[in-house]
Amino acid sequence: MAGVISDNRTEHGIPHTVSCRALSASESWFYKWRDRRPTGRELRRQRLADEIQEIFTESGGTYGSPKIFILLIRRAWRVSVNTVAKLMAELGLVARVVRRRGGLARRRGTGRPQRTSPSETSPPRNLTSSGRVK
Repeated sequence: MAGVISDNRTEHGIPHTVSCRALSASESWFYKWRDRRPTGRELRRQRLADEIQEIFTESGGTYGSPKIFILLIRRAWRVSVNTVAKLMAELGLVARVVRRRGGLARRRGTGRPQRTSPSETSPPRNLTSSGRVK
């Protein structure tokens, strides 16, 4: 809610007092929130975001969240793959798909042997004159 109050001031020029009154928040709470120091959780999340950004740029933008998660675990971070994915989304980091180069020669057909019908591979059945199996 405090972010909304700050954004109203910067984007629309609405004073803090008006925004606080409209959102039923006290001005003292808003100024206390605005002037506070970052919490330990916020600091850890910022360090994690910096680490993710560093790994992503080192990879040339090719690593996705599972690979970055593995590298973070190797660097002694205790974090889940979902947290890494969420932070990457917030930072706007999207892994680039590396396309593998195919062979130059084209195969004829699918490259698999042709399938034969069951009548060609199985022994003949004993059929009656009506076409039923004995």
